[in-house]
Amino acid sequence: MDTVAASAPSEPPPAGNAGTDTRLPQGWSALPRPAPLDMPVHALEDAPDLHGRARVPSTEWQMIGLRRLLVIGGALAMTGAAGYEMDLVFNAVQRSVAGMVMLVLFILLFMWIALAFTSAVAGFFSMLAGGGLGLGIARGGSLPRLLTRTALLMPTYNEDPGRVMAGLRATIDSLAATRQERAFDVFILSDTTDPDVWVAEEAAYMALCRATGWGGRLFYRRRAANTDRKAGNIGEWVRTYGAAYQQMITLDADSVMSGDVIVRLTSAMEHNPGVGLIQSLPVIVNGHTLFARMQQFAGRVYGPLIAHGIAWWHGSEGNYWGHNAVIRTAAFAEQAGMPHLPGRKPFGGAIMSHDFVEAALMRRGGWAIHMVPALSGSYEESPPSLTDIAIRDRRWCQGNLQHAKVVSTRGLHWVSRMHMLMGIGSYVTAPLWLIFLLVGILVSLQSRFYKPEYFGDTKLLYPHWPHVDPVQAEYMFIGTMGVLLAPKVLAYILLLVDGPLRRGCGGGIAAGASILVETVVGGLLAPIAMLIQTGGVLSILLGRDSGWNAQRRDAGGLQIAQNVRLYMLHTVLGLMLAGAAWSVSLPLFLWMLPVTLGLVCAIPLAVLTGSAAVGQAFRRARLLLIPEETAPPAVLSAAVAYMGQMAGHPVQEAIAALRARTGLLRVHEIMLPPPRRPGGPINPALLVGLLKVREAPDLATAVRELNRAEKSAVLGNAEGLQLLARLP
Repeated sequence: MDTVAASAPSEPPPAGNAGTDTRLPQGWSALPRPAPLDMPVHALEDAPDLHGRARVPSTEWQMIGLRRLLVIGGALAMTGAAGYEMDLVFNAVQRSVAGMVMLVLFILLFMWIALAFTSAVAGFFSMLAGGGLGLGIARGGSLPRLLTRTALLMPTYNEDPGRVMAGLRATIDSLAATRQERAFDVFILSDTTDPDVWVAEEAAYMALCRATGWGGRLFYRRRAANTDRKAGNIGEWVRTYGAAYQQMITLDADSVMSGDVIVRLTSAMEHNPGVGLIQSLPVIVNGHTLFARMQQFAGRVYGPLIAHGIAWWHGSEGNYWGHNAVIRTAAFAEQAGMPHLPGRKPFGGAIMSHDFVEAALMRRGGWAIHMVPALSGSYEESPPSLTDIAIRDRRWCQGNLQHAKVVSTRGLHWVSRMHMLMGIGSYVTAPLWLIFLLVGILVSLQSRFYKPEYFGDTKLLYPHWPHVDPVQAEYMFIGTMGVLLAPKVLAYILLLVDGPLRRGCGGGIAAGASILVETVVGGLLAPIAMLIQTGGVLSILLGRDSGWNAQRRDAGGLQIAQNVRLYMLHTVLGLMLAGAAWSVSLPLFLWMLPVTLGLVCAIPLAVLTGSAAVGQAFRRARLLLIPEETAPPAVLSAAVAYMGQMAGHPVQEAIAALRARTGLLRVHEIMLPPPRRPGGPINPALLVGLLKVREAPDLATAVRELNRAEKSAVLGNAEGLQLLARLP
């Protein structure tokens, strides 16, 4: 049942009573004809097949080795110097086990921020020089003409259907404005498991077909079993339809992209046959809570500096962030088929953070992976609260730690291995910071309350005094904070010289005040995030799988009682650390205050930063502004307008919706998967669900008795629909 185009009417249905309209939009088809493309799964220990391509892509930056030497070598030199100075703090008089532990932890942690610093410096000069594009992409002017076919892929999983379709409609409208929309088809790839959301998706999809007139180029497919989650969803599309499209552009449920950036990315792929993937820089937008507004301000002001920096030294060994990127379909199919990792979850099984690995495997196969941070028009959204980002972060944490089993893959480029190690480090550093703080407190407590044996067995003229040089420690603290905050200073300098960005952020003074607010509040949240990530790492090491839950995207914070339950442990630990520091000395208490204050105030911080009212108060005060809200581009204005019309509506119970809307029922029947063939896998949920429906005296009883899996199975089966239709 691949197409029903032949049965479509000669004219689109009239607007209005969409619920009972049985006609389909002109040219509508459920799915296009299959165009299978082989996507083999490669063993990670096997040597890569380059298919005759050179190991070094033709699009590699000139003098890339020197760039990497400056960034990585500079970070190592800074770490060596800082390690020497920190050794003087703890071990100037006598080396101790605690002092050496502190030194090793400091070196590991400082190396992390040193690399961020040198990369930010590279980004600073790249932005001043007008870099960040390449691949023949122009900053403006007329759009290039496209010669090939491209698919826009929108995977969705139990999301608000109206919200997904609103962002997609804005993207389609913007693409139509380029007058090159005929080069694109759009696929909504649903992995939704909630049957009510599934039927609501079908209704929203048909409404989108009618609204855009894209009935013959806008397709919807739902998988009954979401094997391997998003990676499996994309992979199944490639294997079924990939041969018909030279490129695919992956989106996320909150993605919005302008037609301009889509056309320019696609044209760059057409004109660079050795490139496998081009990643854009998504700007975070549409934040309402204080937390989301801080995220979007930081992403808009500091993000380009960081992205230009990594693009400057990554070169053709870039990374993939899973969405808002254009991918050469043949390259993806050839190299990015991933096996399951050996062992049990959470380290074994399907790779959760698949995007890093897909990019690494494509580069292993000789394809270039580039990032173009200077190309504007790519957008996404942020989770609205600390708790929501923690839920997402737990899944990312598990996915990144899985890379420990991938980093040794045969034939990977060393930069690709570095991407994975940095992904692992982004979570491992949290428990390292916690250990560093706790060991520091213990050393201070020991020196305060433990009576040392000054002379021991060796007869010396002077005793071995336990010694931490307070002056040297102060210098190291100031220096470390300078390295940590320097990227924000560089970003502020760039903001001041960029007129549109400066005005879009409310002016230089308001932008400076916003940076101060973001730095202070972000600093208070940092120790809370440290504990959250530490808990995530520990739970994974204990063998707990994160699962895969739909992300909450709208404001509307948790109840205060829920925040108390979630962050009470953080508060207690903060009080304990503050008490320990106070028992040693007032200077140590003040020294630890940025950490302890954030932990002690974890509950009110979670409540306030998750509040939309507080976020809007900051907006009225012209703080944390970004250009995309002070002068929004057309595609974002359209997305916001469509969300106001389409998103946030209650999802109707699926069976009732299908019985009430004959047009929707017809579409649902057309898009049913093919029936099971003899010898095929048996779905126990379907067997039980059909039995429950047969025995139900009426529809209300059937709805009450079916669980989610059984209801989905029955609604995905023609016999099940017939049985439901017969119930009174």
